[in-house]
Amino acid sequence: MASINTNYGALVALQSLTATTKELDEVQNRVNTGLKVSSAKDNGAVFAIAEGQRVRLSSIASVNDGIARGISVIDTALSAGEAIGDILKQMKEKAVAAQATDLSTEQRATLQADFDALRDQIDQIANAATFNGSNLVNGTNLTGGSNEFSVLTSDAAGSSASAYSLDGLPFSGSNPYAASATLATATGLTFDANDAVVFTLTSGSTTTQYSVGVAGTDTIQDFLDAVNTGTNGQVTASYDDTTGVISYSSSSAFSVLFVDTGTTGKDDNGYFDSTDGATGGTLAAGGGGGGSNSIVVSGFDFRLGQTGEALETVTALLDVSTTAGGDAASDAIDTALTALNSNLATLGSQAKALEVQKTFLSKLSDTIESGIGNLVDADLAKESARLQSLQVKQQLGAQALSIANQAPSIVLSFFR
Repeated sequence: MASINTNYGALVALQSLTATTKELDEVQNRVNTGLKVSSAKDNGAVFAIAEGQRVRLSSIASVNDGIARGISVIDTALSAGEAIGDILKQMKEKAVAAQATDLSTEQRATLQADFDALRDQIDQIANAATFNGSNLVNGTNLTGGSNEFSVLTSDAAGSSASAYSLDGLPFSGSNPYAASATLATATGLTFDANDAVVFTLTSGSTTTQYSVGVAGTDTIQDFLDAVNTGTNGQVTASYDDTTGVISYSSSSAFSVLFVDTGTTGKDDNGYFDSTDGATGGTLAAGGGGGGSNSIVVSGFDFRLGQTGEALETVTALLDVSTTAGGDAASDAIDTALTALNSNLATLGSQAKALEVQKTFLSKLSDTIESGIGNLVDADLAKESARLQSLQVKQQLGAQALSIANQAPSIVLSFFR
């Protein structure tokens, strides 16, 4: 039927041209943005996944920045510790020189003045070793205190599904509320040569076990450091010097067992595993940790004469004006250097652990970014070829619509 009111051929051509134009707009948008999914209307599910991963990328970047600051704080502390170590070495030289018996009174006075001048620099260095308001070597960030220094190492949410913690029972003894107290003094337990605390971590189907040696002569701080380093940072131990309780935390479900010679369970009265009287079995420790995953960095006090700290034996009472005084000062400085080097080794291992975590997060960030690209990035080679095809198709569609629009004019020939 010939009709001038309804041109079905033109309608079909117009529909085809409209569809082609829509496809062409879509391809042009992909070419312009480089994305095949640039908004939720392109693909809602993929867009939601990509946005979630972009948020995580931002979180990881923030965590990485925090780790970098933490490393800088530790590096500052290490620099201060090394400088203090150099001063102690110079003081040692003065103390050894003072042991000579042929020195005059004036010479001894000069040695004493030099010795005092060197000693007086130590507190200045310790107090100046601050980065971004944090100082790990002047006693303001001691582990277990209210201001202990911790570094966020993961963007994982602090829910019971991702963080686990366990508290031991409060220590007892003559001085349980100082990290410098020995374990034997603080608990009254008998420690054997092969005693250890075993941490068993479970993540999915993977189980990892760490054994941390423990001796009665270890201070509480020694034990905390051993847990933090002996588990490669997987378990963090901290001490509350108000309650006398050691707490453990990990992002993986874990258990704690005090053992004697291998894996034989030994009763620790609950100081390590929170259960008094339990022996021979692994004690479940999972559940409801809360808080974000972090590493507690051991803080120290490198100031002069601080009880329980590295320079406890270096005080204003050291006198190198006599032979006997020089000998005593030399011994005191040797003790201080040994403790200082041990503390510096702990700081160094913690800095290394943070470097490893920072490297991992950088690689994780790259992997996530690549995954987002796989989801939303357009293949520009294919889109370019498709753009050329659609442009030709659009021109042909416009020509077909023009021909279809001319079809009703044949009706005029019927009236000639």
